[in-house]
Amino acid sequence: MKKEKIFEDLLKAVVELDEGKAQKAANELIREKIAPVEGIEKGLSKGMRIIGEKFEKMEIYLPELLMASDIFNKAMHVLEPHISMADTDKTRKGTVIIGTVRGDIHEIGKDIVTMLLGTAGFTVHNLGKDVATSTFLEEAEKNKADIIAMSSLLTTTMMAQKELIEVLKDTGCRDKYMVMIGGAPTSKEWAEEIGADGYGRTAEDAVSVALELMNKKKYL
Repeated sequence: MKKEKIFEDLLKAVVELDEGKAQKAANELIREKIAPVEGIEKGLSKGMRIIGEKFEKMEIYLPELLMASDIFNKAMHVLEPHISMADTDKTRKGTVIIGTVRGDIHEIGKDIVTMLLGTAGFTVHNLGKDVATSTFLEEAEKNKADIIAMSSLLTTTMMAQKELIEVLKDTGCRDKYMVMIGGAPTSKEWAEEIGADGYGRTAEDAVSVALELMNKKKYL
């Protein structure tokens, strides 16, 4: 079936890091009048999940991961003008505010999580590094966030994760957002201790946890 072949080509283009193939398949999908969201879900996003798994297993490294992301984005530029608002709402997984906490300037891991969340269908607002608790909360309110995700790469900055949760409790807003944490010195035990809703050991874990949290939210 032509449709399935196009989906397979989109997937392979990402996995094989073939930009030309990605753009050709994306254009063919539009010519065949196939819903772009199907191409994203059954082709491009599936390819990025495979790339993410390969990265976690160290079968590929950061340059390949970034190249796959670039190819994904270029194919998306072809498809996006043809996606209706109804389709966008239907496929949108949720909104995430993400950043590295105050006093910490490490970004690579957090940026990989941002990229993978985006390819998984989340709307992601990356606040960067050295982000104050007040900024996390202001941006979460402004963007009607579902999840606040905080990264900490230094043991000295981990307390900022706890601080944000305490501020949410003190202001009566704890139930408004789900809170995820991650970073080298953090752990599942730390997440439980401070009352976070989820912990991602790796970038792939973080995406899985975010999807689980959004799934739970639907049934609350």
